[in-house]
Amino acid sequence: MSHVLLPVFALVRRADLAEVIGSALAAKAAGAGARVIAGRLGRPVETVRGWLRRFTSRAEVVRRYFTVLLVDAGVDPAPPGPARTVFADAVSAVVGAWWSVMSRWPGVGKVSPWLVACAVSGGILLAPSWPSKMINTSRL
Repeated sequence: MSHVLLPVFALVRRADLAEVIGSALAAKAAGAGARVIAGRLGRPVETVRGWLRRFTSRAEVVRRYFTVLLVDAGVDPAPPGPARTVFADAVSAVVGAWWSVMSRWPGVGKVSPWLVACAVSGGILLAPSWPSKMINTSRL
């Protein structure tokens, strides 16, 4: 078994950057279909469908995780209102958490919501399964 440290811009088991995948997720939340998104990004339709399917299967877990982060990190947090789908709710929670983190640490605003999402999730945003409890190994 080997262990590899991922850079903050990479998601586990994905060749594309977190920002590329995040832009696909945001486009889907806004109502675009896989073919349109794939065309915009210059990626194969099946690759994009895979991202969207995986995120859909994790949307509720992602929504909860990033909503907690949004509330915990925000100076004056304002959770997003309900969107038209669970998928869109999860994307809104990711972006809302980014805003909260940015309000607490302004330098973070220089990176995209998707880099923050990748960093705080440890790169597992689209992993086959999320651990029941995230472990922070940088603290005692």
